[in-house]
Amino acid sequence: MGKQALQIFRESLPILQILSDPHRQDILLHLSEDGRMTVNEITDKLPLSRPAVSHHLKLLKNAGVIKVEQVGTQRYYELSMQESVDLLRRLLVALERDCL
Repeated sequence: MGKQALQIFRESLPILQILSDPHRQDILLHLSEDGRMTVNEITDKLPLSRPAVSHHLKLLKNAGVIKVEQVGTQRYYELSMQESVDLLRRLLVALERDCL
């Protein structure tokens, strides 16, 4: 693996780690299918407690995979994956170039 590919791989690790959890995958799937949702709406679709869902949402938000919008007293979560997808695309291109 070349230096550039290794650097992009290291940049991608936080996203890959965030996406490795099945519960976070389920949250992303629901947001993808249903659009923006509140934590209560997400919790209703999962076998997790509200605090557990909130924890996963915080990790996804910190990784830049979702964004949150405050509307009155509600917080709405929605996908925000363009930067992550772009980074993973760069990783794939670098791996194809350097490793195949």
